[in-house]
Amino acid sequence: MEPRNDAPQRSDAQRNRERILAVALAELSHAPDVPLSTIARKAGVGQGTFYRNFPNREALVLEVHRHEVRLLTEAARKLLETRPPDQALREWMDQLARFAVAKVGLSGAMRQIVGTTDAAAQPGYALVVEAIEALLAANHEAGTIRPGVTADDFILAIAGVWQLDGRGDWEAQATRLLDLVMDGLRAGAPGRG
Repeated sequence: MEPRNDAPQRSDAQRNRERILAVALAELSHAPDVPLSTIARKAGVGQGTFYRNFPNREALVLEVHRHEVRLLTEAARKLLETRPPDQALREWMDQLARFAVAKVGLSGAMRQIVGTTDAAAQPGYALVVEAIEALLAANHEAGTIRPGVTADDFILAIAGVWQLDGRGDWEAQATRLLDLVMDGLRAGAPGRG
């Protein structure tokens, strides 16, 4: 029986679920075949609680991925509500880099479940593209990036974030790379003096 993710949960049940997802992301990123019992133990929950939330490995891996995509796409909306468009885009790019580093680690587990490495075929890809389109549209409207930049252009421009090595100084590398991309997006923007 599949767990009902849309039903409201008690706060302690929600905390357990969030803890399982956080531990699962870390553990699956290091070893796609990590035993589920190890994830449950490190999350501090019993087997019953774990399997009530995630009846099998596939359900867990897909939910970890969905959860990370949801956090990333919600961040775009929240940043656009609280920041100028260009600042929202740049801050979101940092979050995208964190997502990319985590996803590279999670890719082994996702490949076992989904059976492909094609990004466009991954669950949640369309939601990420929608977030990118919303960020770009806000920036085009404000005149803070060059005209005509599409989501496809943006995805190609930031492709380097998928090459970051999570075991190294990836954050400094990501900052340099994304600052370069942002500078390129701003060049020729109609709103720049």
